Amino acid sequence: MKTLTTAQATVSMLELNGIDTLFCLPGVQNDGFFDALYDRTNAIRPIHTRHEQACAYMALGYAMATGGPSAYVVVPGPGFLNTTAALSTAYAVNAPVLALTGQIQQSMIGRNIGLLHELPDQLSIMRGLTKWADRITSPAAVPGLMNEAFRRLLSGRRRPVALECAMDTWARKAPVELPAAPAVPDSCPVDEDAVERAAKLLGNAKRPLIAVGGGAQSAGEHVLRIAEMLDAPVMTGRMGQGVIDGRHRLSVTALAGYRFWSEADVVLAVGTRLQPQQMVWGIDEELKVIRIDIDGEELDRQRKPEIGIVGDAAATLAALADRLEAHNMKRAGRAEAVAEIKAVASNKIRKTLAPQISYLEAIRAALPEDGILVDELTQMGYAARLAYPTYRPRTFLSPGYQGTLGWGYATALGAKVGKPDLPVVLISGDGGFLFTAMEMSTAAQNNIGVVAVVFSDGAYGNVRRIQQQSYNNRTIATDLRNPDFVKLGESFGIAAERAGSPAELESAIARGIKRGGPVLIDCPVGPLPDPWSLVALPRARPRQP
Repeated sequence: MKTLTTAQATVSMLELNGIDTLFCLPGVQNDGFFDALYDRTNAIRPIHTRHEQACAYMALGYAMATGGPSAYVVVPGPGFLNTTAALSTAYAVNAPVLALTGQIQQSMIGRNIGLLHELPDQLSIMRGLTKWADRITSPAAVPGLMNEAFRRLLSGRRRPVALECAMDTWARKAPVELPAAPAVPDSCPVDEDAVERAAKLLGNAKRPLIAVGGGAQSAGEHVLRIAEMLDAPVMTGRMGQGVIDGRHRLSVTALAGYRFWSEADVVLAVGTRLQPQQMVWGIDEELKVIRIDIDGEELDRQRKPEIGIVGDAAATLAALADRLEAHNMKRAGRAEAVAEIKAVASNKIRKTLAPQISYLEAIRAALPEDGILVDELTQMGYAARLAYPTYRPRTFLSPGYQGTLGWGYATALGAKVGKPDLPVVLISGDGGFLFTAMEMSTAAQNNIGVVAVVFSDGAYGNVRRIQQQSYNNRTIATDLRNPDFVKLGESFGIAAERAGSPAELESAIARGIKRGGPVLIDCPVGPLPDPWSLVALPRARPRQP
């Protein structure tokens, strides 16, 4: 045993569990914690931001790019509340983020007397946005609580967790027994019986389809093996992009997937909610669904599947691939049919969204195969979810169903910190970029080499187009007064330039990647074609009588 402060024990447990970077913004309730962190900066690098939201977004980007846990620390009350958009996004995209916050004095918690940064019940808010949250009340409690936090981060469905600690508890000393080993995730054995049933059903399918989401990001080789055995198209969606190489003959976009869904007799869904497919595209008696998910509650959240398998995607798919060989039938002409439907969908996207596609092709040409693209809520981002070819796992980062406008720049910075040797490019609109544009200061101070592309049209373009089309051109609250983005970037000390065409953008991105430091590229555009006819698709299968 060692006599440690609560803060020292907490920092030791972060280090033990592999946290090498802490995204932070200090304040009086956490002074004791940062004093303890000062002695361990050789092991844990603190990166402080200009706004608490960026602490959490950077932790989110780090976790999404690496697939491992990340952590941030902020003051309580408004500091913590400033991080909640990022925390809810981490929950939506299944990112293992630890939120560590301060609190008012321990004896004052819950008394509502108006102390600095006091909330009526901060811990309840944390519990509503995470899979687990608790309060550190003494030095001796730290090892158990911290290892429990990391066990939950690593086990089952990976979602954020949170811990809070009172300001007067950080400096409290007591004997502490630190464990010798980090937290260990819960085991998840393969359900062999369910896998055998799934192999039989898939093996006899005439028109199988595979749908993958974020939960399949570590299972790409097994997905591909099964897809090639079945000649089954793999519909990736935005969170599943990169599970298999987007250039593979069986990799298809959501638009092509919609057509395959309409005719499929068996769907293998891995690590995906299947939300639009089940709620909008429809399921009938002719369609059998096999679902593999680490979260047992997810399997029948909307509809009970034909076969539901709770398990790790990689281990379960490896077993399924081995079993499938004994049951798999030949499917004459299936590969040709897949190629034809895929080509038709691709041509429709290119025809409908020609300007966006030309810019996305420029970005893809400039970004190496393992480069990371961060997608914002912008006209180019919406098109990217339909048409950007992703080649590697965890190289297309999207905010998922939260649709978190403004998440992009700080998230991209975190992704770059987590993957310093990989190029990271952000595509943002002028509206979303300014949410965290002050973090250009953080990028410059820490030399975080994100290439940020701002497609500037002087408006919240999607909202304005909807107002024009659906509300008789009664546009309101959508026009933007922008700074000169090049001068803005230069004022923070980062390289900045303007690109007026796809060709100029490709060259600018290539220069930015080669330069190595933070870069801002302003890319002015006019109104762009509406992508929603390719996204808001009608029911694909007949309704049940």
